[in-house]
Amino acid sequence: MIEVSNIHKSFNDQLVLKGVSATFKKGDTSLIIGSSGSGKTVFLKCLLGLFEPDQGDISYDGRHVIKMSTKEKRELRKEMGMVFQSGALFDSETIEDNIRFPLKMFTNQSEEEMLDRVNFVLNRVHLENVNKKFPAELSGGMQKRVAIARAIVMNPKYLFCDEPNSGLDPRTAIIIDNLIQEITDEYQIITIINTHDMNSVMEIGEKIIFLKDGLKKWEGTSQTIFKTDNEDVTEFVYSSDLFKKVREVYNKD
Repeated sequence: MIEVSNIHKSFNDQLVLKGVSATFKKGDTSLIIGSSGSGKTVFLKCLLGLFEPDQGDISYDGRHVIKMSTKEKRELRKEMGMVFQSGALFDSETIEDNIRFPLKMFTNQSEEEMLDRVNFVLNRVHLENVNKKFPAELSGGMQKRVAIARAIVMNPKYLFCDEPNSGLDPRTAIIIDNLIQEITDEYQIITIINTHDMNSVMEIGEKIIFLKDGLKKWEGTSQTIFKTDNEDVTEFVYSSDLFKKVREVYNKD
């Protein structure tokens, strides 16, 4: 379990996070949503340890980050997988080498063991015969699947995704959403996703946290978000005619 308690974060006198608390459980796909400037990216970076909160506490399965030594933080990072918005693949490296990178950095596995693990995760994300290809030779959706494979190659306990559907067409985005949810459920990972994609909210929003102006304004699920009377949420969600129609359907149930 990841427990976030009353974290604050500011930059040059600008308070970005204003006492955000949340709990994330094993096997859940949790989405952080909000407009640009809401604080969701800073929140994710605090969870990853890229930013240190000015106040508050973050714990991973009872391990409090603020009390950790540098060595303990390094060990914790080995338990994290990250899917970046751009994919962040190394263009000059093959797909195989891209995925093997964390294993070479953090383990003492033999070349044979690493290759077995690379092939295992490639198979898990439904990619075959791409080992020796380069990222530019793959479609955007395939590159995202490679990024997911690299994120899970260390068998992480915690998976973080920053706008994983960015730049993808709606059909491919659904495939990526479903893949992330399948992996989360299958391996009982704690998965946290930053997104503005309301299709993702509908597809995999087992837990949704809405941030606005650095505050947690609402928390719920894909079922309850369409029934909420929270004006901040409805303003964010129903900015298109599509979701007005969706809400009408949900409210009839």
